[in-house]
Amino acid sequence: MKSIFITVRNGSTRLKNKALMPIQGIPTIEYVIRRVKHSELAQSIVLCTTENKMDDSLVEIAQRNNILYFRGSEEDKLERWRGAAQKYNVEFFCTADGDDLFCDPALIDLAFKQYQKKNIDFIESKKVITGAFTYGIKVTALNKVCEIKDSDKTEMMWVYFTDTGLFKCEELENIPGKYIRSDIRMTLDYQEDFDFFNTVIVKSGKKTEYLPMNEIVDIINKYPEIKNVNFFRQQQWADNQKNKTILKLKK
Repeated sequence: MKSIFITVRNGSTRLKNKALMPIQGIPTIEYVIRRVKHSELAQSIVLCTTENKMDDSLVEIAQRNNILYFRGSEEDKLERWRGAAQKYNVEFFCTADGDDLFCDPALIDLAFKQYQKKNIDFIESKKVITGAFTYGIKVTALNKVCEIKDSDKTEMMWVYFTDTGLFKCEELENIPGKYIRSDIRMTLDYQEDFDFFNTVIVKSGKKTEYLPMNEIVDIINKYPEIKNVNFFRQQQWADNQKNKTILKLKK
């Protein structure tokens, strides 16, 4: 089974309870759920959260939106994914971070096609707009990583696939040129990111309707000042990710 795993918890420190912050009356995590439902190839959608009681509200949102959920480790994202994959018999999944309100279901479908054609262990994209696509992961590769890692702090987990030399890793292929941008930030970590998403959604006039990525880019091109609302945070965000990245293998 091919699935989309929405990874989210309420334990954020920089922007507290960001998954529940409302835009036009809708919690931000619900924007992610609504977007990934537009994937044409995903056979299931699983909200992957923690066993912490503070995440009960996220489970309730998953149930209200008629998607599956899995509760697992708070610190170890890889083990949480492995538990979800085992429970729902998943062969390959694409991740959609709860921070990425504009994650693109069409790019997710490209990853599913690439896996189907080439049997890839790990798919990423360093070229696409930040927040438009995260990863595609084969579950047998995930299981191997969980066996060899020697840390339960796996929030920044890609190095276990890309830097160990054990897996077939590729960049996402056939990305529309319009989405290859290094000057736009579409992920929710700071108040300015929330302001960015709110501004785009208000400008679109679409409160609950699906907003395709090409329309999002068109709005930003029409009102280029929007990208300046939060892009100055990009380097700070990247440095924070780098500082949290750990590659620790069992001897």
